[in-house]
Amino acid sequence: MNIFNLGKGKVTTLHELFLDQLRDLYSAETQLLTAIPEMAKAASAPDLKKGFQQHFEQTKVHAMRLEKIFKTFDESPEGKTCAAMKGLIAEGQETISENASKEVRDAALIAAAQRVEHYEMAGYGTVRTYAEMMGHTEAADLLQLTLDEEGETNKKLTEISRLVNSSVPIGHEVGARA
Repeated sequence: MNIFNLGKGKVTTLHELFLDQLRDLYSAETQLLTAIPEMAKAASAPDLKKGFQQHFEQTKVHAMRLEKIFKTFDESPEGKTCAAMKGLIAEGQETISENASKEVRDAALIAAAQRVEHYEMAGYGTVRTYAEMMGHTEAADLLQLTLDEEGETNKKLTEISRLVNSSVPIGHEVGARA
């Protein structure tokens, strides 16, 4: 008995789940193509702006890789909206609209971007494993490449956060009690 009713209909096989999860990732990537430029515009630190611009270009490649995978299965990447990414983007937009100093806004943008990266890494790791299990070697290799790039982006965001966060006023004495 299958409890899943995902995407276009009931999912009863690993291959159907694989395609459903790929559609979710495709939706996530295409949503990011709209959100990343807004985040780049809101960022004030030059390294952060540059990082967002680089990730925008990388996101276009990730979407194209997913399209290539769908083409090999004669399937469409359309048909699903990634609700999780919608929520993560909404949080990022809240960050942009908050009344905060530019340093605090940059720190918050990095936090929002890292949540996105971790979501993507979880998704790509899952579908890569499905592809391996089903013997879809080319798809697994493309998904691993994207997974590696998402991990690198996360590492870069951590490096940028160390620079940006060092200029954010702490506002709390170390060792002080609340």
